[in-house]
Amino acid sequence: MSKLLERSAPLDVLSAVRERTAAGHGGTVLIEGEAGIGKTTLLQEFAEQHAGEFKVAWGWCEALFTPRPLGPLHDMGRSIGTGIAALLEQSAPPDRLFPALLNKLQDDGDPLILIFEDVHWADNATLDLVKYLGRRIGLLRAMVVLTARSDEIGPTHPLSYVLGDLPAAAVTRIKLGPLSPAAVHELAIDAGRSSDDLYRVTAGNPFFVTELLATGGGEPGSVPDSIRDAVWSRLARLTPGERDVLEMMSIVPGNMELGLIKALLGPDAEDLVDMAVGRGLLRRDPQGDISFRHELARRATLDRLSSSLQRSLHTKVEAALAALPGQDSMLHLARRVHHAAGAEDGAGVLDLAPRAAAQASRLGAHQQAASFLQTALEYADIAEPAVAAQLHESWAYEASLGLFDYNAIIASHHRAISIWRELGNSAKISLNYRLLSRLHWRRGEGAEARNFADLAVEEVEGTGPGPELAMAYSTRSQLNMLHYRFAEAIDWGRRAIRLADELGVVETRVHALNNVGTAMLFDTRPGGREVMEEGLSLALQHGFHDHAARAYTNFAEHAVVSKDFELAERLLAEGIAFAARHDLDSSTQYLLGRQAQLRMEQGRLREAETIAQGVIGMERLPVVMHLPALTVLGRVRMRMNLPDGERALLRALDEGLPTGEPQRIFPVRIALVEAAWLREDLDAARQQLTELTAIDLSGLRAWDLGELAAWWRRSSMPGDVPARVGELPAPWALELAGQPARAAAEWTGLGLPYEAGIASMQVAGVDAGTALGQAIAMFEAIEARQAAALARRLAQRLGLGEEMPKSRRGPYASSRQHPLGLTQSEHQVLQLIADGKSNKDIARHLSRSPRTIEHQVSAVLGKFSAANRIEVMLRLRTEPWLLTPVEAGRL
Repeated sequence: MSKLLERSAPLDVLSAVRERTAAGHGGTVLIEGEAGIGKTTLLQEFAEQHAGEFKVAWGWCEALFTPRPLGPLHDMGRSIGTGIAALLEQSAPPDRLFPALLNKLQDDGDPLILIFEDVHWADNATLDLVKYLGRRIGLLRAMVVLTARSDEIGPTHPLSYVLGDLPAAAVTRIKLGPLSPAAVHELAIDAGRSSDDLYRVTAGNPFFVTELLATGGGEPGSVPDSIRDAVWSRLARLTPGERDVLEMMSIVPGNMELGLIKALLGPDAEDLVDMAVGRGLLRRDPQGDISFRHELARRATLDRLSSSLQRSLHTKVEAALAALPGQDSMLHLARRVHHAAGAEDGAGVLDLAPRAAAQASRLGAHQQAASFLQTALEYADIAEPAVAAQLHESWAYEASLGLFDYNAIIASHHRAISIWRELGNSAKISLNYRLLSRLHWRRGEGAEARNFADLAVEEVEGTGPGPELAMAYSTRSQLNMLHYRFAEAIDWGRRAIRLADELGVVETRVHALNNVGTAMLFDTRPGGREVMEEGLSLALQHGFHDHAARAYTNFAEHAVVSKDFELAERLLAEGIAFAARHDLDSSTQYLLGRQAQLRMEQGRLREAETIAQGVIGMERLPVVMHLPALTVLGRVRMRMNLPDGERALLRALDEGLPTGEPQRIFPVRIALVEAAWLREDLDAARQQLTELTAIDLSGLRAWDLGELAAWWRRSSMPGDVPARVGELPAPWALELAGQPARAAAEWTGLGLPYEAGIASMQVAGVDAGTALGQAIAMFEAIEARQAAALARRLAQRLGLGEEMPKSRRGPYASSRQHPLGLTQSEHQVLQLIADGKSNKDIARHLSRSPRTIEHQVSAVLGKFSAANRIEVMLRLRTEPWLLTPVEAGRL
């Protein structure tokens, strides 16, 4: 196109983001529109207008059968720097590569624009990179620009999920629309052509208009046919050499190195490429690589080739790639798999695809690994039995991490088991049984999960010690722990640890320590804390991020439940910071749910509601990961007499029952008992308690058992609590022993004002009036309005209503505490950190000395358990309530 029409507004938007980037506040820009709408042309114009003001790195996502992981970053590598290029050549995993790139962007003096073209074809590793950068871009002098076809991005497209996870303020969307009839007419006039029917045929698509004007087309017909005919018409007028270049290149989605073209077509290819570039059919990127000017032209050229010719060309390209240096790099393997598949070379696919999948898996690109393996599975019938079994097993494992067709995944594991059994490989059969156990557990199929866990053990138990037997023992331990069968969990976990130690398998030891430590803690056995600390330490030491997050989760949950609030504060702060630092979003939200539970227990109901609501508001969070927050949300709203409290609890019950796990069901049922008791509906309370007896309560944790026994008595249930009542924690034991006043004192000492108030309400006799007055004061101080109202009704019935404290109205100090305990001054500093202010700027803004600000910034980082400001900013983006204004003098 000779000139750019009707694009001044998008160019102004890009320029505005560029100006903010130059000032150190980068952003992400998504340019979207249909194919051929001019996204790349817009960016080329933008780059030309600002040439010399910043560096630009271009990268392209490609329509390979299986996209090459981090393909765009490979394209950009040389532009960004030798260090990043070296890491790419080494297939460095994301936890090394991404921080290295971030450091490069932070340290680079010049603003940099990273352009990711056609992200609708992006692999998962590239999407992870976009998310990683997008969540930090506001702190950098860098700009990420994405182009995508809007007609290929629906609400379930992975890119939509990535964009939804980015901070809205840092994302700018530019939607390019078609040209107007006036613009199409102007282009036609400039080309010396008639514009009759041109707008109707092209619908204003700039590429279609340009192609039709260049080829003399424009005859009536659908747009795809018109473009295909136009491209074929231009191809027919080319020399045979030029057509050879274009036909060869049509086999290769994305860019093609000039050296590869010359290897395929000889030394004259360079001149032929120059001719095609001059004709506007091809384009050359800043690194000299060649591609079609538009994907539609490539596809039209490819459609012109017979199937046999396509296979022949794929064979030639794969052979040429195999002869190039570095053929085992991720970049070359992905391309070679594509061409081997296109050539229908089964042996080649079986050789290359598993290697590509292994590298993709190390990069964390599990969906791409599954896709590579799926390509190989198409040739499983010609593979050696062991190879075919491994393909089924590996595909099922990778697919379970990133896909959701569990029926196909389970079937693939069973196919692998069938082949491994024919080959007599018990270790492999056990491994697949273990993975099946996990899959069925995720689906809530407890009986099947236990059955396959048992089969995993039985399969290898008589074959001598081995790694699979150790992990099978640990899997059985985990299932028992999750269902509160603590003795069995400890027994199987210790077996796993002994065997793992004999074999030197650290990861299995870490997994089993978590199971054993959790079981010991919840079963109040001595030594549980030391076991958990060892497992967490090993996980952190060896970089087992998922295991570490799981250890933080289980350890923190125990600390909250057992009312060890000092330990809970530390573990939750560390765990949330760790999960946020490693982009473990589900773990972050689960831990935040536990933090909401802690705030509820502490009587900080407003904060608990705010945090829980934030978690529930997160889209696409798995049920189990939001259940703690949902339960807290319902219970807090019920206590504060806010709308939808019991509705939230009923939703939590509906979601928790299918899990079959007491930890998901018990807290919700007890909360519904409390709700019924507060409104003096003892029949409803008894109904919930009766429903609780339908699940196995024999392994109930001591603190939970005490709560059950107390509500059993408060609701005047007939008979004894249907569970063993041994040594209960002191507050529960005192109330059940008829000493509620002492129980209230114990609760106060532990820091649970709401429980202290409820215990005070149980005091009878001459001290009842005083106890009720104390309870009302506690409840109204924390805005527990439901309980305060009930206490006042009880006082009225006793004729003591006039002796009760006067009702308090309005907000209370406790509702304005900061969730992380920041002082008023520290909160002001936090707000300025969020605005991107330096220490010097903060000191000037607050009229404080630089040394004072240094101490306060350090205090903020400490309370966030953050190593630097970026980690604080990451927390603020997922926990915006941490910036909620507070009233001076209240902190």
